[in-house]
Amino acid sequence: MIVIERDVTVAAPAERVFDYLADFETTEEWDPGTVRTRRVSGAGGVGTTYQNISQFSGRETQLTYVVEEFDRPGRIVLRGENKTVVARDTMTFDGGAGSTRVTYRAEFQLKGLARFAEPFLRKAFDRLGEEAEEGLRNALGKLAA
Repeated sequence: MIVIERDVTVAAPAERVFDYLADFETTEEWDPGTVRTRRVSGAGGVGTTYQNISQFSGRETQLTYVVEEFDRPGRIVLRGENKTVVARDTMTFDGGAGSTRVTYRAEFQLKGLARFAEPFLRKAFDRLGEEAEEGLRNALGKLAA
């Protein structure tokens, strides 16, 4: 399993930060790998389904994400899957004194033959984590303005 975890602190209330990130369609604004994300069903809470198309290592891939946990404003968990990977995205929000710390954790469990490529993909996933952190920092910084 490949795990990426990053912390970003922003001068905005936890509710505002949570609401922004809980709408997974905003990945288009902060996740550099995302080409497009569309809500397929649901109103945003548990059970809501999203289709995500991302670019990774020069290839386009589509995942179906389902919201598994939705605890406003503290935590949201989404599970994405396609034929080669199961992804679990967990965002926790720790607010206080006019700021919020977001911890973003992405876990990738490769399936089938793709799991043999895991050692060769770690650097690409690390780079993806760095780019996502920068994207989060920039997008959340606009919430503070």
